[in-house]
Amino acid sequence: MDSKLKAAVSVFAALMVLLVVGIVLALNGAGKAGRQGGSRDGDSGKNGGAESGVTVAGDDNETGVVDHDLALKYNLSTVRDPYAFLEDETFFLPEETEDQTEGANALSLLVSSIQKDLRIFVVDGLGSVVAGQEFEAQIRERSDAGTGGETRNLKDVDRDGILYTDGLPAGEYEVVLAPLEGYSVPFDPMPVTIRDKVSYTVLPDISFLIHSEEEEGIDASVEDTAVKEAENDADGTETNVRLQDGVSIFGIDVSKWNKTIDWNKVKNQGVDFAIIRCGYRGSKSGYLIEDPCFEENIKNATAAGVKVGVYFFTQAKTAAEGVEEASMVLSLTKGYELSFPLYIDTEGAGGGRADGISVSERTEAVRAFCETVENAGLTAGVYASKFWLNHNLDMGQLSGYSIWLAQYSSKATYDGIYDMWQYTSAGRLDGIDTLVDYDLSYVDFSNAAGGQPKRLNEENADAEGQAQEDQQGDPIGALQDGGNR
Repeated sequence: MDSKLKAAVSVFAALMVLLVVGIVLALNGAGKAGRQGGSRDGDSGKNGGAESGVTVAGDDNETGVVDHDLALKYNLSTVRDPYAFLEDETFFLPEETEDQTEGANALSLLVSSIQKDLRIFVVDGLGSVVAGQEFEAQIRERSDAGTGGETRNLKDVDRDGILYTDGLPAGEYEVVLAPLEGYSVPFDPMPVTIRDKVSYTVLPDISFLIHSEEEEGIDASVEDTAVKEAENDADGTETNVRLQDGVSIFGIDVSKWNKTIDWNKVKNQGVDFAIIRCGYRGSKSGYLIEDPCFEENIKNATAAGVKVGVYFFTQAKTAAEGVEEASMVLSLTKGYELSFPLYIDTEGAGGGRADGISVSERTEAVRAFCETVENAGLTAGVYASKFWLNHNLDMGQLSGYSIWLAQYSSKATYDGIYDMWQYTSAGRLDGIDTLVDYDLSYVDFSNAAGGQPKRLNEENADAEGQAQEDQQGDPIGALQDGGNR
């Protein structure tokens, strides 16, 4: 192509571009004029009943108009406000994507074993235990273990997402989750070691086992049924005034039964410490249940300057359950400053699940709790009445732990060594609307979290027996109401 032809083509192309631009500008101008005219017509229609447009929220005025052509073009109703979606609070929320749905339905397994047992948690992609499905799993001894080929099939009958079995021979196993419609199950078997002896270590998945009283199916009236065994030991000399002997510090113990507490008032009355219940094992179901007032109590007591420890009411029947209870206590108290021990409260439950176990079984469960707490670097202890200590526990196996004696009397008569004495359930303090338990501690547990507690008087038995009332008061006997357990 010669140079003249090239020049002609270039000129023609430029003219075409200018023509297109001119047409676009002309059309835009006409559209703008039409919209302005439509707005005026709309105003007229508003005043005179014309139906040439739809009244909507405008940018510059209170109202504007969308003409019929625009409504038809964008499939808008001529009798509805096209801006109504702005009133819908959910309009801009992201829709659940297919990937999110698939993630929630992608299952994994968490497993733990304490002693010849296995607990399996079925967890979704969001990290929650999946309830409402009847999962099935198979536990089988690994083919390379060479110890007999033990196999068990489990079914989640109660559909809580947790499968459990015990009595397994120690060895190496693998767990397989059966396929279930609507879910993606793990393809590879999960290996697990079944231990022959108790491992006194905190269960990492214990949070999945902790319940609250507000949950559906939890009836606190049949689950929280601890019996104050100390009242059975009472000799009629119990006093509800503060005892002072010069070798102890004064404290209280509380739970949900004491309702809302004004801890600043409590502190101002000379209360040095408080042992706060963090939870209990259900007397009927065996569930681990948090005390509904625990968090409020431990936070407010600490803020008021009251030193704190905790206790847990046990209904453990085995060492494995003792480890579970300790794991729960350690989980709930994580992050709080503890100046006193973590006690296991062992007493009757009015026909509870653990009331009929043997002395050796109860001692084993209590010891498992204490060992797990101690292995976590904290101080463990046992709370019980004089009768319970003498007849329902093998104290020879529990001598290394702090003992908290409950005996409602003007003088403690337990022959063993103890660090604390709960001497009445009928104390009264400003800031607590109910009766409250009074305690004396003969040990300074300020360094309970890893340090060496200091005994305030090595001759604690003599000192306790000579405790004197710091004010006049008559013996009140063994009261049957108003306590906190």
